[in-house]
Amino acid sequence: MFSSEPLPRKRRTSACYECDRADFLVQKYPRKIAMVNTDRRKFLAASVTGVAAMVSGGTHSCHGGATAAAGARRFHMKFAPHFGMFRHLAGKDLIDQLKFAADQGFSAWEDNGMKSRPVKLQDRIAETMQRLNMEMGVISALRGVWNKVNFAGHDEAARREILAAMEEAVVVARRVNATFMTVVPGLADKKLPIGYQTAQCVDLLRRCCDIVEPHGLVMVLEPLNRSTNHPGVFLDRASQAYMICKAVSRPSCRILFDIYHEQISEGNLLPNIDRCWDQIGYFQCGDNPGRWEPGTGEINYRTVFRHLREKGYTGVVGMEHGKSQPGAEGERAVIAAYRAVDPEPKGRRR
Repeated sequence: MFSSEPLPRKRRTSACYECDRADFLVQKYPRKIAMVNTDRRKFLAASVTGVAAMVSGGTHSCHGGATAAAGARRFHMKFAPHFGMFRHLAGKDLIDQLKFAADQGFSAWEDNGMKSRPVKLQDRIAETMQRLNMEMGVISALRGVWNKVNFAGHDEAARREILAAMEEAVVVARRVNATFMTVVPGLADKKLPIGYQTAQCVDLLRRCCDIVEPHGLVMVLEPLNRSTNHPGVFLDRASQAYMICKAVSRPSCRILFDIYHEQISEGNLLPNIDRCWDQIGYFQCGDNPGRWEPGTGEINYRTVFRHLREKGYTGVVGMEHGKSQPGAEGERAVIAAYRAVDPEPKGRRR
């Protein structure tokens, strides 16, 4: 009877939604929950399930600053979920989703749709993440304008649209404490040879660098696979992105190495990561086929993440994928999948 009953907004008093909800339900249904120790903090410390699990059918723990409570330690790697990934367990409210993720041990977040959100909500997201000691990963710089010929072509109006979008993205990135901004350099111009397209792309990226670099921001170029998800894109592999970043030669232009896309486009993941290493600024992941959580496909993510850790990577890894199972069970499976592949700190092994 309790599983779908939300916490009234006025009863939210702490950074932990499920703990507040457990208190609320204990007060509202004292006889129904008589068999449970109603001192929820003592009970939660003794058991991962706790009162909140009893009333909602899931596992939960309190967030405690730099580390989560017993049973939900912080991940060693900065895995970054996104809004909607835990909506069944945390509810539809975006702030509650952040709090839930922090309770589960996640220390980072990313949001492709940040530019489209109201300014007041952006402010609330930034304030909440700062309070929860969470790091903002990528936001999309070109949402709504990337999916056309712009970087690879010579239409000056389309190129000016990109520069205007970058100006807008800088304002949003600074507001939400983001350093990295995803840039997909549009579609290929089929009328132009690849050499001319590449030169046009390099030129426009340098103009974008002039906009973002004074603010300490970094564009990360994301190659997308053509064969499964994005036919027609100009940038489709890390080796191409590496050449472009070298040509741009600016610290504000780096590679977003999406492991899912790269597995489809090129494979040979670890050698390609090594070859691109000096130009990689950010990673995202998803298993293949399916683009679901690690462990559902062919990629050995335990080995890949251990490789990143041993090379000294301490940045964010965006969880840009869906869930292999629906509902709350699918969300629990995502959390469990990342526990299974989370690498030990450098120098330590399981």
